[in-house]
Amino acid sequence: MSIDKSSARPAGTPALMLLLATAGFAVNFWAWALLSPLGPRFKETLNLTAAQQALLVAVPVIVGSLGRIPVGALTDRFGGRTMFPLISAATIVPVLFIGLVGQSSLAALLAGGFFLGIGGTVFAVGVPYVSGWFPPERRGLAVGVFGMGMGGTAISALTTVSLVEAGGAATPFLLTAAALALYAAVAWLLMRDPPGRAAPVTPIAARLAAAVRLPITWQACILYGVAFGGYVAFSVYLPVYLESAYGLEQADAANRMAGFVLLAVVARPAGGWLSDRLGPIPVLAAVFAVVALCAAAQAFTPPLMPAGTAAFLIMAAALGAGSGATFALVATAAPADKVGSVTGLVGAAGGLGGFVPPLVMGFVYGRSGSYGLGLVLLACVSALTLLLTVTAVRATARRRADAPHVRPAS
Repeated sequence: MSIDKSSARPAGTPALMLLLATAGFAVNFWAWALLSPLGPRFKETLNLTAAQQALLVAVPVIVGSLGRIPVGALTDRFGGRTMFPLISAATIVPVLFIGLVGQSSLAALLAGGFFLGIGGTVFAVGVPYVSGWFPPERRGLAVGVFGMGMGGTAISALTTVSLVEAGGAATPFLLTAAALALYAAVAWLLMRDPPGRAAPVTPIAARLAAAVRLPITWQACILYGVAFGGYVAFSVYLPVYLESAYGLEQADAANRMAGFVLLAVVARPAGGWLSDRLGPIPVLAAVFAVVALCAAAQAFTPPLMPAGTAAFLIMAAALGAGSGATFALVATAAPADKVGSVTGLVGAAGGLGGFVPPLVMGFVYGRSGSYGLGLVLLACVSALTLLLTVTAVRATARRRADAPHVRPAS
């Protein structure tokens, strides 16, 4: 095992590195979510079906999710100081392509959206990077704060449609590309890898195989697939749902989606904070119980004010808290030398969890003219995840808690 040469650079401060990592997460997620607010517009201008529109907004999600696995391994090898500016610079290319030449056809949008998924892989860079800067007893909160960078999707929701209306179809993409370029330069100049970071010599395949064999890996993948996957699914599909189910205008639907996203963002570190005090298992159990109840209630499409709004906002808080609690669980239930590999796989599962629901919702609406069945499915999945949490996951956490020097997870 050899020490990364970057450790010879002057050390940064943990707070500054956390700030830079969170900013990188936010600006890349801003780019990653650019297509979602414009989905209804593309549906009208390109005469897309509901399924085609759902596919368009889902493609960046699937690429960003699966890409987290190799990007996480590359981060182990090269460090976050290299990967943050690299991912940001690479994301500029599809952003400019879509903004300048890629809005004339579905094929061009799908191609641009595919490479736009690069921005979504930045999560796998940030979690191990932030964890390396903080001691174990503070990592839960630090990673939760980093997770607030997912609010970049709110920036997209709040600004994209209005920027198109004010300055033309290319405007939000040009501004996002400029933000990515600025961040890449600042990150390259100011970021430092954690002191003593060691580049692994074990082959990537061997490290991933060892992580896959851990029960906590698959359990956390399911938990995060439902919690963060539910958040991603709503953040990309909620405007479409609100327009179709309640007849809202594009700007109004996008603003309401932004409120959903912001609440989930604030709740994420709160979930980690609560997990530090109550244990992640009780927090996760409460999260999935709440999501199941709210999704079941929303399946009946109640009036938007107040019942529908309350259901979605409560779900936003629960899904955000669940995302934070999942990584608090990983920090306590996964072996210390495998947290990074487990995180990459779990992060990929969360993104994949956001890929499937938009496709299911589009299919259900196309066949039935209603989103009720899709919400019933969400309620059922949440109830099953609650059962998994209080049985198998609790047992795994307790076995890990019995090991020496491990803080209990429940």
